[in-house]
Amino acid sequence: MFVDDTEDVRDKDIAAIAALGEPTRRRLYDYVVGQRHPVGRDEAAEALGLARQTAAFHLDRLAAENLLEVLHVRRSGRSGPGAGRPAKLYRRSATRIAVSLPDRRYELAGRLLAEAVEESAAGGGPVREVLHRRARELGARLGADEHGPEVFGVLERYGFEPRRDGDSVVLGNCPFHALARDHTETVCGMNLHLMRGVLEGLGATGLEAHLAPEPGRCCVRLEPAA
Repeated sequence: MFVDDTEDVRDKDIAAIAALGEPTRRRLYDYVVGQRHPVGRDEAAEALGLARQTAAFHLDRLAAENLLEVLHVRRSGRSGPGAGRPAKLYRRSATRIAVSLPDRRYELAGRLLAEAVEESAAGGGPVREVLHRRARELGARLGADEHGPEVFGVLERYGFEPRRDGDSVVLGNCPFHALARDHTETVCGMNLHLMRGVLEGLGATGLEAHLAPEPGRCCVRLEPAA
């Protein structure tokens, strides 16, 4: 399993959410997603009392931000020469767009937990042991994908907000905050092994991951290796 959560994806999600800040664009988006069928420019313009050109501009902007999907359909059912140009229709995009401040990565945690339960049920061993191994393996892959041994890049990309504290590294944000609050032992143990895997993947032998819970921070702290 690899989760594609790069800065480019986050920037695109922010741009998409910002596009909905324009009132006319938001009304058009709400109208399109509220219909059971794909919507054309003329229909949207008439429904909202807009000029067709205005509706077309905003619909295309929503499509450019991956909020809507464009379909080209010949409504007559004819094809070939003389069938006319296909109509340009819009419907909600299947692309998932989410922005969270502070950064939260509940999908990553959910996938690890679900995989651990499934493997354990299939005879893979106790759930918690499987979860720790899966988390460590994922962390190692994330670390190995990083260019160079610097730990800050991968931790920043996944929302941990690392910062120096002397020779140690404090993780200022927990991407699994709500889960860790309600299921502390399970989620913090998963996170600890995820961080150990990241350090292994990076080859960052000068640091070790330890549980050191403090209010307002991630439960894991990276300390100089003994």
